[in-house]
Amino acid sequence: MLLVLLLWCAGLGAAAQFGKISILYEPLRSTYGGHGEVALGLVVSIVGMVGLIFGTTAGLLVARVGPRRAIVTALVAGAAMSALQSLFPAYPLMLASRIIEGASHLAIVVVGPTMIAALAPEAKRPLAMTLWSSFFGVTYAILALIGPLVTPVGLFLGHAGFMAALAALLAVTLPPDPKAAPAPMANLLGQHVEIYASPRLAAPAMGFCCYTFLYVAILTLLPPETPVTHRALIAAGMPIASIVVSLTLGVRLLRRVSAVRLVQYGYAAAIPGFLLLWGFWGHGAGMVLAGFWLSAALGIVQGASFASIPELNATPEGRARAAGAVAQLGNLGTTTGTPVLAALLAASGPPGLTAAACLLCLAGIYVHQLQSRRRARVG
Repeated sequence: MLLVLLLWCAGLGAAAQFGKISILYEPLRSTYGGHGEVALGLVVSIVGMVGLIFGTTAGLLVARVGPRRAIVTALVAGAAMSALQSLFPAYPLMLASRIIEGASHLAIVVVGPTMIAALAPEAKRPLAMTLWSSFFGVTYAILALIGPLVTPVGLFLGHAGFMAALAALLAVTLPPDPKAAPAPMANLLGQHVEIYASPRLAAPAMGFCCYTFLYVAILTLLPPETPVTHRALIAAGMPIASIVVSLTLGVRLLRRVSAVRLVQYGYAAAIPGFLLLWGFWGHGAGMVLAGFWLSAALGIVQGASFASIPELNATPEGRARAAGAVAQLGNLGTTTGTPVLAALLAASGPPGLTAAACLLCLAGIYVHQLQSRRRARVG
């Protein structure tokens, strides 16, 4: 479990590759704002775009180069890029560093759940996978606390030191990679088709895409729409509610219910939360209640989605490929959810947002039911 905690810390470092730029957005504007808002936004988003394009490929590569080698290399690269960014280099070099950081981030989020599933004792695997699923929320909470207390240069260098220290620790503590490497990859397109055609490999990713589409969007859109008297409470409380429920109720339920079934229950529980949000729209206390309800329900989905990877896939290679698909479709949901729901909110108000969100919850349930039927047919 010590190794599980170290790998989780690597996940915190990977999430900070997004978070550090988010909280330094205004300081970065003073340096790179002359290139335009789109160029500035690209500094934030390009890390996710790397995952969107190469997520499944990363799962295939990790299975072949070995998880220990992949995560140590990714942490070293991430440390080097943060150190370079502390110099606030010219825009093309900053953007290049973020592309490399995107590859580093992708390798970590593929290796992390794969190795945790292999290392955690079977009785503690649901807890370990749920802990892993919390790394984004925990990181953003930490950065929100320490961000105002450090300089931009200090934040970049602190992140670089954190990643370098973890690289050293994991290099000496993780078990060695298998000596016999699998055959080289060929026909990447065919490999992608194979992954998404497999109900065991694709199910966690397809369900997780609906989660990221909804969760990131509500975290972004709800606080500004909440009356100012309750705005700070809903902004700070939603991610905390998600983490707490996932690590407590979610873990307890995973001991009694399969992860695949629990994902469906989480989506089903989110539907009345969205209806409650519609009913209380514009009322501070009601919106806070609905926001906490939604965060708790989607927190169940978050933890159970990662727990479903080892539940459905017994081999390290299968888990790596499933984790790569989760990274790819998770980034698809993160990238598209906020603009789509923001457009619906602007065009048709709370009813449009509620209808779309409920349809996405139903889609998350349906995907898992469909994949369960396919698994029953193929055995």
